[in-house]
Amino acid sequence: MRVVIFGATGMVGQGVLRESLLAPDVREVLTIGRRPTKQRHPKLRELTVADVGELDDVRAELTGVDACFYCLGVSSVGMDEAAYTRISYEYPLAAARLLAEVGPNATFVYVSGVGTDSTGHGRVMWARVKGRAENAVLDLLPNGYAARPGFIQPTHGAASRTRWYRWLYAVTNPLYPVLSRLFPAYVTSTDRLGRAMLRVARVGSPRRVLAGRDLT
Repeated sequence: MRVVIFGATGMVGQGVLRESLLAPDVREVLTIGRRPTKQRHPKLRELTVADVGELDDVRAELTGVDACFYCLGVSSVGMDEAAYTRISYEYPLAAARLLAEVGPNATFVYVSGVGTDSTGHGRVMWARVKGRAENAVLDLLPNGYAARPGFIQPTHGAASRTRWYRWLYAVTNPLYPVLSRLFPAYVTSTDRLGRAMLRVARVGSPRRVLAGRDLT
C-alpha cells in the first residue's frame, strides 16, 4: 500500500506513522503537514506545505494513494468557532475533495472523537464542527470513514504537543493496562489505533463510523 498521513507530528499521527512504517504491506508512507517529522526511514517521504487547506501543489503526489489517514487536529480550548472550523472542517475537506478527484476509491480515515455530533447542529462547538466534517467525508468518498476514539494513551514515544496533556498522560500511563481492560470501548493507545486504521485500509469495515472495539 501507499499511505499518506496528514498531521504526522501530532500524538495520534505519530502512532499511525509508526505502525505504517512497521507494516510489511505498506511500501511507501507520505506525510503532509506544516512541520517535518524529523524521522528517517526508507519508506518515508515528507512534504511540508505552508497551508494545509491549499493542496493543489501536492495533487500529483496523491495520485495512486491507497489510503489517507487524516490525523491533523487541535484542541478547541480557547478557539472561536471560525478558527476551529478552518482546521477541523475546511482542512480535512480540502484533502478529501482532492482525494475524491485523484483517487476516489482510496480509503480515507478522518480522526474525529467520541462525542462528535453527527447532526452538526448541537450546542457543543467542537462536536458539531467535527460532525459536519465527518458527514462531508462520508458523502464524498465511498471508502471514507470517521474514527471516534475515546481516551488515547500515547505509546512508543508518541507525545502530545500540549503541556498539560503530557502531564495527564504521564499520570495515566501506569493505569493504562487496567483502564483498557475495564473500559475497552473507550480506551485505546496510539499504536492500537494506528493498527486499527491500517486494518480498515486493508479490508474495510461494515461500519463507516468507527468507535470502541473498532479502534482497538
